[in-house]
Amino acid sequence: MPFLELFDETLDINSSENYMLSLEASSGSLSFCILDTLRNKYIMIRHYEPGEGRNFTNEELTGIITSDDYLRKKYRRISIITPSPKFTLVPAPLYDAGKKEEYYNFNHLRDENTVVLVNKFPVPDAFVIFSLPEQLTGLLNQAFPDAQLFIHLKPLLRHITFWDKNLTGKYIHIHLEKDFFTLVVFDQNILKLCNSFIFKSSKDILYHVMNVFRQMEIQREETIHFSGDIEKYNDLIPDFSEYVRGVKYAGPYGNFTFSYVFNEATLHRFLNLFSVVNCE
Repeated sequence: MPFLELFDETLDINSSENYMLSLEASSGSLSFCILDTLRNKYIMIRHYEPGEGRNFTNEELTGIITSDDYLRKKYRRISIITPSPKFTLVPAPLYDAGKKEEYYNFNHLRDENTVVLVNKFPVPDAFVIFSLPEQLTGLLNQAFPDAQLFIHLKPLLRHITFWDKNLTGKYIHIHLEKDFFTLVVFDQNILKLCNSFIFKSSKDILYHVMNVFRQMEIQREETIHFSGDIEKYNDLIPDFSEYVRGVKYAGPYGNFTFSYVFNEATLHRFLNLFSVVNCE
């Protein structure tokens, strides 16, 4: 059964040709939402999680996708997000498509049964090379052959660069997945840091971020914007509040609205899921 399910009464499973489907899939969870393109309004979200302390198997993910009525429909557009802590950013002027494996291997050891993929970013003007489990990529491509496949950084940076251009100082963002978080720092519209860290507790997150702050000489006066799977760590926000002036939850933006049913949802939890419609 879904861990979370919200839907507007106007949702019509037979009108999917007027809808856009956004899906985020990993061994840690599977979520999807539906945008009614005629009204530019989100009208549904459904979120699945495995049991406490475990991950989905590929067979379980396949079972969810094949048994969910809405995931078997045809849509106007489908975008898929696949979180990955293993990535490398390469400035566009330096990128050579024939060397993507070399770029990746420069920073990461290649795990067995993984594939290396590439996304292009408009801002910053760069390519991201990342790896995903081969079985996960295969089942997503088989289930959604016409979908666009994005690493979680694609919608995250699209969101951040929108807000950063309106600021004169630094923009700091922490996005949490189940077992890793991504830290992004912009300063005067220039990307200064983009990295992911594995963690087991909120103390690990605090340690890594404060270490980065010391190295980059980031001061207490800054504000940190949070998104992702935060609610599982009750002491995270209070801990950070002792070290920085402001802590904010990052809400999704774009040329869309939300049905009233989303008043019951923590929108920052699904920031990337809602923001991916802004990506190309």
